[in-house]
Amino acid sequence: MSAEQSYRQIVVFTLGEEEYAFPIAHVHEIIRRTQPRSVASPDPWVRGIISLRGRIVPVHDLATRLGVAGGASEDWKIVILEVEGEVAGVIVDDVEEVLTVSDEQLESLPVGADGAVGAVVNLGDRLVAMLDSSLVFAGEQIAEVQAAAAHASAATAAPAVPATPAAPAEPAPVAVA
Repeated sequence: MSAEQSYRQIVVFTLGEEEYAFPIAHVHEIIRRTQPRSVASPDPWVRGIISLRGRIVPVHDLATRLGVAGGASEDWKIVILEVEGEVAGVIVDDVEEVLTVSDEQLESLPVGADGAVGAVVNLGDRLVAMLDSSLVFAGEQIAEVQAAAAHASAATAAPAVPATPAAPAEPAPVAVA
């Protein structure tokens, strides 16, 4: 009696020499290198924002976020993800392929994993770290970057209005008893 096999598709990409993947269900599209516009952020992995068909999308440097080597490629790509209802882009060195893998090929991580890697895909001759996109990017962080981006866009789009000097205030009357 055989149990029904379950399959899923993953998008495999590289950061440096290592291979990683996201579930294809979280990947909306992959775009060529587009230089993000910088925005102020306390998080070093926030590279900036891009406008994707009129929508402001925060862009994260995935190698910096994960603390791994990467970013050496001149032809990097941006993988557009949907995480908890929000959209964000992640910079990767290259997108390799889309694979269909069985649940049997997914292996749990050894103790001590930081939570960004949800599983390891065992492809026989190679291992691919399957990232948990909901843990890599918290929805609150994405919302904060989008709010900062919207504020920055509004500030640059608004025409500059010269400040007019305020008239000196007259002293308030003092009541004498």
